[in-house]
Amino acid sequence: MKPINIGIIGFDGVVALDMVGPVEAFSTAMVDGEKERCYQTSIIGMTMRPFVAESGIVLKPHYSLADRIDLDTVIIPGGQGLRKTSAGDRVAQWIRERAPRIRRIASVCTGIYGLAPSGLLDGRHITTHWRFTQEVARRFPQLKVDGNALFRRDGKFYTSAGVTAGIDLALALIEEDYGARVALGVARELVVYLKRPGGQAQFSEPLQFQIESADSFGDLASWIRGHLKADLSVPALAGRACLCARHFSRRFKRAFRRSPAEFVEQLRLDEARNRLGNQGATIDQVASSVGFGNADVFRRAFARKFGVNPTEYRRRFESRRGNRRSSLLQHSR
Repeated sequence: MKPINIGIIGFDGVVALDMVGPVEAFSTAMVDGEKERCYQTSIIGMTMRPFVAESGIVLKPHYSLADRIDLDTVIIPGGQGLRKTSAGDRVAQWIRERAPRIRRIASVCTGIYGLAPSGLLDGRHITTHWRFTQEVARRFPQLKVDGNALFRRDGKFYTSAGVTAGIDLALALIEEDYGARVALGVARELVVYLKRPGGQAQFSEPLQFQIESADSFGDLASWIRGHLKADLSVPALAGRACLCARHFSRRFKRAFRRSPAEFVEQLRLDEARNRLGNQGATIDQVASSVGFGNADVFRRAFARKFGVNPTEYRRRFESRRGNRRSSLLQHSR
């Protein structure tokens, strides 16, 4: 098997984790019992000189923009070096010239400042770090900016939110190329808490809860997220927070603008949607794994929230995955 060539742009003032996170994810992907690497990753600098990340880490490129390299996928990380220097325009010109020969082009965080000036994203849906969405929308009015998503795909172009969302994007690309089993194996090896889908909000429900709730149960949502099969009734949660049930419910709803039951159901359904991608699990097993004691209740709740029943959702998911795999095979031929 020939590894897929991934090129990651490097420059002075890059955010190191925007680069290193995806590189580690791609480098960890293995097939055939961990004997063959799925990817060959290369850092492409402005020149062949080492460059310095925002954090002070010194990185050495494998190639420069002047070199001729056969690349399947190019990733542009973020950093003030793109936003505040001419590097963004240099990268954009390089991408514009190379784009017809590259299967996928992606940006991480403010890497959008090296991709948007190319004009290749005009009229497309994109995302970036929530802190920069308004500035990006003003500077590049031709883009359709989604300030909420972890990552977005529009055609062959992928854009992602801040820092760790680059790992989420890398996992999604690995799944496109080699399937869910390989991607989940990478997530497990990296000890990533959860392989998150691109449509998930940058401010996830647990994080939003922790931001808005600075009281004694501010960490409760994270605990719930990791114990979906547990007894998550109001009395049980109130006991964990050392409050009476009535007082707990009032404070919870005031802090998070929904009842504990609504919050728990949303987390369970969101996780169930992720687990439906596992072809080996039945609908009943998925329902049980996230804490629904009754599969019929799960099916009704799922349809109410997502507008489609779990079986139909899985069918559509598998159809999309099959289409992506077919597209990849055609490309490889």
